[in-house]
Amino acid sequence: MKKILLLVALFVTVYSTSVSAQQQGGGDPVAMLAKYKERVKPQLIEKTKLSDDQADKVLDLSFGSRMALRGLRDLSEEDRKKKMEEVQADLNKKYKALPLTDDQIKNVNSFFDEERKKMQQRQGGNGGGNN
Repeated sequence: MKKILLLVALFVTVYSTSVSAQQQGGGDPVAMLAKYKERVKPQLIEKTKLSDDQADKVLDLSFGSRMALRGLRDLSEEDRKKKMEEVQADLNKKYKALPLTDDQIKNVNSFFDEERKKMQQRQGGNGGGNN
């Protein structure tokens, strides 16, 4: 009986760890990209006046850069800022190659800056942050 209880406890622990990892972004990147596009694309098109095809390409690039930035939490503030600037410069080059005009790139970057600020406000408004 003790062995059965031990096995059940072990199974529940492994299962809950797996579910937790998936909820924290360890899930399928293709599914994550689809959800990201579904959520952001209509607003991106409305605010930047990009075509549907351009918006898809911008979101693909944006998602890729977001994934590249995920591991920066462990870096120092200075190193993180430097890496973020490098990723943004690379992203702008890729936007230019789509091709997007300089005004479209400016609008896209403004859109994502606004979205980032909204997210920070939502996170900061939920209990005062991590002070």
